[in-house]
Amino acid sequence: MKAMDISSLDISNFLPHREPMLMVTSVLEIDEDSVATQFYISENCVFLKERKLSETGLIENAAQAASAVVGQSFFEKDDLEGKGNKLVGYISAIKKVEIFQQPKAGETIITKAKLLSRFDTGGMTMCSLETETFLAEILIVSSTMNFLIHEV
Repeated sequence: MKAMDISSLDISNFLPHREPMLMVTSVLEIDEDSVATQFYISENCVFLKERKLSETGLIENAAQAASAVVGQSFFEKDDLEGKGNKLVGYISAIKKVEIFQQPKAGETIITKAKLLSRFDTGGMTMCSLETETFLAEILIVSSTMNFLIHEV
């Protein structure tokens, strides 16, 4: 399957999150098994603690990025505005998370997620994804999470 043309993709149309909980600024690359996202950490970010992105914020960023991999399959490939299905996703398990560094307000992080497994049943998808978050080219977070995603 070809990668989606994301030049005009508004990620907020594909995630249920809105400001101030939206933790993805843009999608850099996406295909059926992986995604790379960018997040600019503003001074107004609700997950800042002493001007650094908290552990909770880093996990939420990874989860939102990862959910895009499976979430995209609920939309038509040319639906760049998210007019198709509405989704709800839950972290069902955090199998592993390692946080090596917390980025600061004003910095931009890149999160990459890769699909490890997927099981579709009865309108629901259970999946496992691996994520890595980078500040510049330095790995700052590594995680493996399970999700449950379904249409509303």
